[in-house]
Amino acid sequence: MDYMNREEIKNILPHREPMLLLDGLCLDEQGVARSRYEVRGDEFFLQGHFPGLPVVPGVILCEMMAQTCCLLTGKIKLLAYLTGIEKVRFLSKVFPGDVIDFACALKKRLGRFFLAQGEGQVGEKLCVSGEFSFILAPEE
Repeated sequence: MDYMNREEIKNILPHREPMLLLDGLCLDEQGVARSRYEVRGDEFFLQGHFPGLPVVPGVILCEMMAQTCCLLTGKIKLLAYLTGIEKVRFLSKVFPGDVIDFACALKKRLGRFFLAQGEGQVGEKLCVSGEFSFILAPEE
């Protein structure tokens, strides 16, 4: 599976540093969006979360999955705005040095509205899962 690098991802996602939270992104043969991120330890979201025991915040894990879901739209000229997060479960902590892999699949589409399901894992350990809804809108 060939992952796009960060520069290639910028051709699809509008996010830029420090909010571009994916190191690699691809769409597999089954139409599942896959991404990965290596937690380096110097990220803005680890500053103060928590002193002496840095843990990736759950909201950041959700943002990583939401960014992965953007690849499911197949659209490049439209922005995907997150409209909802449901059934999110945090099952294991993610620490500096971990590489987290995400897999997100489209569950339903109604016009410009999408519902996707995603999960993230470090190695074989499931860390986070949830459902995400978003709508496509033209750039303003």
